[in-house]
Amino acid sequence: MTLEVVWYFVIILALIAYAVLDGFDLGVGALHLFTKKDEHRRIFLNAIGPVWDGNEVWLVIVVGAMFAGFPEAYATLFSSFYNLTMGLLASLIFRAVAIEFRSKHESPRWRATWDVVFCVASISIAFGIGLVLGNLIEGIPLDANKDFIGTFSDFFSPYTLLLGLTTVALFMMHGAIYLVMKTEGKLHNDLRNRVRGLILFFLLCYGATTIATWIYRPHMIYRMIEMPWLFLVGLAAFLAILNIPRQMSKRNDGWAFIFSSISIALLLSLFAIGTFPLLIRSSVNPDQNSLSLYNAASSPLTLKVLMIIVLIGLPLILAYGFYIYRIFRGKVKLEHTSY
Repeated sequence: MTLEVVWYFVIILALIAYAVLDGFDLGVGALHLFTKKDEHRRIFLNAIGPVWDGNEVWLVIVVGAMFAGFPEAYATLFSSFYNLTMGLLASLIFRAVAIEFRSKHESPRWRATWDVVFCVASISIAFGIGLVLGNLIEGIPLDANKDFIGTFSDFFSPYTLLLGLTTVALFMMHGAIYLVMKTEGKLHNDLRNRVRGLILFFLLCYGATTIATWIYRPHMIYRMIEMPWLFLVGLAAFLAILNIPRQMSKRNDGWAFIFSSISIALLLSLFAIGTFPLLIRSSVNPDQNSLSLYNAASSPLTLKVLMIIVLIGLPLILAYGFYIYRIFRGKVKLEHTSY
């Protein structure tokens, strides 16, 4: 296995970690306006309060790894998606500000304003992530110099919009299951009832996206046809998704969350399998104009040094995350220091 492939796996694993961990944060934010009571909204915020900023570290790792390991792909990606990435960055900033500012003032209007900002920003981030992934699957117009030659409207095709909606549905389901684990009493029961509809919403989006991918983006299954055992990844994802409502019906909330996390990991694995070895697919002459692991990677020495840094830093990040989640395990209890 070459250094380029190893570093690609590092980026995909960091992306999976971000989607699983910050995914439920975004899902909680997307559901924030569905409850009207101030107490319930505070519970929502405090369910993610101790962990949301740590979860976003994985996004920094993804971007940093792309910058250091595949600089040409980084440059093309963030220049091509400049408006989208600026929108995502603004949403990340406003989401953080909303979490911190929301409870700084007792005014109902003040709190309602930040509630809207928090919800809209969370949905925007989730939708934007799906939109970017959809365009990486579909391909963007790159010329022979690997320069973007399209327009902003090119990013909004029916397929990419569908993938954006599916991502929102997935994170809303994931976040709702997390809230069921963290709440009790009437709010817990209300959320349990709401999860059923969110699971159905995601299943419809998942089915539509799967069919659309098979019909309109057949290149995503070429590698599976070459290596049929890879279809087991798709089967495992399907079974994991079906197990979510089964575990919820049995009131195994923790297992439902675990299978929701596994589903996210396997769906992103399917994305990696379908796009490998391309980092950015060109919709214009994809064989010549696309950026792959091999024509966009840094030098072998750079990749070796980066791998040493990862081997040192990754255990520290994992240890910190384990410690925080262990300290703040259990149901949410509102106190005078809560959000």
